[in-house]
Amino acid sequence: MLTACSMTAVVTVGCGGESADPSSGMRVEGTHSGDCEDEADNDGDGLFDCDDPSCDSLRVCIDRPGGSGGTGGSPGTGGTGGATGTGGTAGAGGVGGECPTGPLAAPIANCQPAAPPSTGDPELDCVERINQLRWDCQCLPPLERWTAAESCADQHAEYDSTRSAHSGFRDGICTPDGWAQNECPGWGSIDSVIAGCLQVMWDEGPGEPYSEHGHYINMTNPDYTMVACGFYETPDGKVWSVQNFQ
Repeated sequence: MLTACSMTAVVTVGCGGESADPSSGMRVEGTHSGDCEDEADNDGDGLFDCDDPSCDSLRVCIDRPGGSGGTGGSPGTGGTGGATGTGGTAGAGGVGGECPTGPLAAPIANCQPAAPPSTGDPELDCVERINQLRWDCQCLPPLERWTAAESCADQHAEYDSTRSAHSGFRDGICTPDGWAQNECPGWGSIDSVIAGCLQVMWDEGPGEPYSEHGHYINMTNPDYTMVACGFYETPDGKVWSVQNFQ
């Protein structure tokens, strides 16, 4: 399940939105061990193993002949042009390059760039993935990493893991906490949050109602300039992650 929460006034919070998650029957390929090499269509989208873009960032697909690349990308890299989008060739339906005409009015259809290699810093990887999707798929400028709010984001993730999504945001357990929040509750790993959950959020695209498009709306809201990512791993290995926007 994916959930989005947007603070629309000081005491008014609108939340909603559900989508495939790693613990449901409609999960994202690649969120369980062996998904991308079992010759099965685990998420029911008609694509198997390394042919499913959700597997692009996993080693089993990167190491196959030709790499994971993605449509239009250079072999093995996806050619995303980096988190800020400067340079590079178009990858996985993305635009890459310099975006000379500026931000696009709507996201490029089926834009699924392979997640950049991990830096070993999950919070940084999360911000870079969000910025990769913003730039490669819609020519939107990068959000700043909101380091001052990462401790609160971590507290939200831990607090919610024993309650429900957005509980910490609603209950005001810490500050700074931002104006809006997306959340990936109970995913299989940090890598699956970054490569899978954030992509699924982006894939909602623009539209109404907010409950069906809220994650994308939060990720692209022109009023937001910063994002803080937080993570918490439960004793049974489930990863909760929040992204707080300001």
